[in-house]
Amino acid sequence: MIENWSATAFNQDPGSDNQIHGDELAQKYGFEGGLVPGVTISAYLTHPAVAHWGEDFLQRGHAHVKVGSPLYDGEAFRVVIDEQSGSAYRARLLRGADVVSAEASVGVTATPPGPPERRGDALAERDYTPPRSSSAVWQQLREDGCKAYLYHWGGAHKMASYLRDPAAMPGLLRGDNACANMSFILGLSNFIAAGNAHMNPWVHLETRSQNYRAIAPGTDIIAEMAVLDLFEKKGHGFFDAEVNLFDAADDQCLTTIWLRAIHHLAGS
Repeated sequence: MIENWSATAFNQDPGSDNQIHGDELAQKYGFEGGLVPGVTISAYLTHPAVAHWGEDFLQRGHAHVKVGSPLYDGEAFRVVIDEQSGSAYRARLLRGADVVSAEASVGVTATPPGPPERRGDALAERDYTPPRSSSAVWQQLREDGCKAYLYHWGGAHKMASYLRDPAAMPGLLRGDNACANMSFILGLSNFIAAGNAHMNPWVHLETRSQNYRAIAPGTDIIAEMAVLDLFEKKGHGFFDAEVNLFDAADDQCLTTIWLRAIHHLAGS
């Protein structure tokens, strides 16, 4: 049985360039304080999957996570399993007086869909400074393509633990031989988006992901991104993007991610 789970929220990056994760700017937009990253909330909802399926989830697991309301550093939360089968579950993340912060459908599949191949997008130069986010910039990225980025997975990364106490992470996700966790993996979709258009503030809302290989320590990762859609709603500017992660050593796909985010908050 996949079990309910509870913990205390941890904001790994309160000093992020995206200042919505810091108290000052977040409070200007009406939040109580800096937001715990959406990718970290996603990791909380997939934590039961790693605890139950272990490496199988990191190699062929999938997840659809929608973040609906904020979660704050130090706040107690519960992940409640609403439905489950031998290969999937549906869950909600509850905070405070049972406020639903996020929902997810998570599972493993015996045969994942065929993985994409690398396009060979040009890698961003080490000193590359992305243009400031605007509707025109996002349209240009949609039409002309995005820069790829090279990342590295290792235990010293700021996203190495989604819990304040790393010792409380599942066994596969802690210690010197820790595989990459979903906060880091999904976080790469955030990093490459911000690497193509400088956004401050912006808000991660939803991801669909499919894992193809556990990411071992020392792995160099190439991320490629394509902008799929742009739209506005209630004064906010949204983008949908596809981000594919590849092992730089052999070009094999590690994870695919579909991301939806707000690149422009109404009033900013």
